[in-house]
Amino acid sequence: MEPQKKLINSVVRCVDEALCGLVRASGGLCLLKGHRVVLRSDLDSLKGKVALLSGGGSGHEPAHGGYIGAGMLSAAVAGGVFASPPPASILAAILSLHQAGASGILLIVKNYTGDRLNFGLAAEQARNQGVNVDMLIVAEDCAFDQPSKAGRRGLCGTVFIHKLAGALAEEGCSLDQIVSKMKEVLKGIGTLGVSLSPCSVPGCLPSFDLPPGAMELGLGIHGEPGIKRSKVASADEVVKTMIDHMTNPDSQSHLPLKSGDSFVLCVNNLGALSCLEMAVVTQAAITCLESRGVVVARVMSGSFMTSLEMAGVSLTLMRADPETLRLFDAKTSAPAWPNLSTACVSGRSYITEAPAMSMRPQDDKHSQGPLSPVMRKVLDRICSTLLEKQEELNSLDRAAGDGDCGNTHAQAARAFQEWLQDHVVPGCPGQLLSVLAGLVEEKMGGSSGALYSLFLTAAAGHLTEGRSSGATWATAVHAGMQAMRRYGGADPGDRTMLDALCPAAEELMKLITAPPAGQMAVLHAAVQKAAAGAEATRDLTARAGRASYIAAERVTLPDPGAVAVAAILKAVAETLGEQK
Repeated sequence: MEPQKKLINSVVRCVDEALCGLVRASGGLCLLKGHRVVLRSDLDSLKGKVALLSGGGSGHEPAHGGYIGAGMLSAAVAGGVFASPPPASILAAILSLHQAGASGILLIVKNYTGDRLNFGLAAEQARNQGVNVDMLIVAEDCAFDQPSKAGRRGLCGTVFIHKLAGALAEEGCSLDQIVSKMKEVLKGIGTLGVSLSPCSVPGCLPSFDLPPGAMELGLGIHGEPGIKRSKVASADEVVKTMIDHMTNPDSQSHLPLKSGDSFVLCVNNLGALSCLEMAVVTQAAITCLESRGVVVARVMSGSFMTSLEMAGVSLTLMRADPETLRLFDAKTSAPAWPNLSTACVSGRSYITEAPAMSMRPQDDKHSQGPLSPVMRKVLDRICSTLLEKQEELNSLDRAAGDGDCGNTHAQAARAFQEWLQDHVVPGCPGQLLSVLAGLVEEKMGGSSGALYSLFLTAAAGHLTEGRSSGATWATAVHAGMQAMRRYGGADPGDRTMLDALCPAAEELMKLITAPPAGQMAVLHAAVQKAAAGAEATRDLTARAGRASYIAAERVTLPDPGAVAVAAILKAVAETLGEQK
């Protein structure tokens, strides 16, 4: 097996290059020379305040470097991928903060043996140099019913501690005050992860095997497997399983949860879930908690503490009281902290009334007029023509499309026929075109439905009550054609229905100056132009629509859309020619 491909330059340099990328992109951060330490670039502002230092292995980005800023961490130390940082770098970070004038330094450490040892050693060395330093261990994993001697792991709940402790430090709290307050908060935090895939350290094979269709519950953030494996279920079921496990009173590491409790929820992407899946899981988690009577006070959803490219999610719950929420809501300049609302999630009315719209002109009541009978005849003829041409248009479409052009036109024709059975044809041509636009949009479907609907809607605006001369029809057709061009992006010569419609529309503009006796001649000339335009599409290369994806030499038949337009115009002209 090959190690999984990653978009990096080198396995050896990827951590340093990633840190450099983070710092270069964030004006508030800088790097400590010779160490994998990221610091606030405004260290002067720490004078007299407690500084916060965290860190751990790389591969959990944006943790921890992304949480550096006013109101959160002062610095972060990175190890190699999933490897604890060396004590020398931790000490260098502590001394940098001490020299900047910090009154005390709090180390926020996830509960892993390597991190505890290395941060612990650096803390002892710093104390020997007179630095006021304390260490807070985060161990909020809810996976194990009976945790081993190593205790519970530190997971995404660590980010909550960064935020709350950071807000207290910003307000000028002492080191002892921050530590005692955070120890209380930690009792009310729990995290559980689930994944549909393992992850792989750069240059290595995946950390464990997970067959397709399986998911792993209760896994950590270092590629280690979880506590139980099961079949992948729906998002709702997976979330319910997770919250049941986290709050199961039989487990020693459960988070007590009862109706009426208030919580902050973090839905954390372990690396490779899409934003769409994350939003579905977020909705499922809020709904599941509310069904138990929990007040969801705040929600953060996104990538906060990842495990490289693991396709999974962790849920973190933190008990919320007004003071916790005040600290949670306090402003921070840390680049990875999300821009959250301070409104309570539960109990908020989140659906807005839609505007009143008469979107179905086909349902409006219309009154007949002198033009109603002839317009009904023309429409009847268009329908029968399109139904006759269904197979011809389909076979033309099979050459360069999906072979359904005849079907979509026939669908529109049948929708018109059904409407004609139950409705009068309005005397105002603009109203009829609006009705047809509504029917086409609803029943024809596809891009042809949208194009015809655009044409009819734009044309309808030019054919109002009492205005129905040859000139107004010419202007209306021209406006419809322009709308098709503007929104569809095609032009004559691109092998589309416009190759028939444009020359006909240009010809019809002669109706503006033609005497009444010459109007039929203009209409017949427009029909000829449309037919010639459709025929000429045999020799054109498609530059728009689905046919533009087909090799040019394979298409030697005319474009079905252009043929349909020519047939419609011919049906109009023939029917009007019979009205003597």
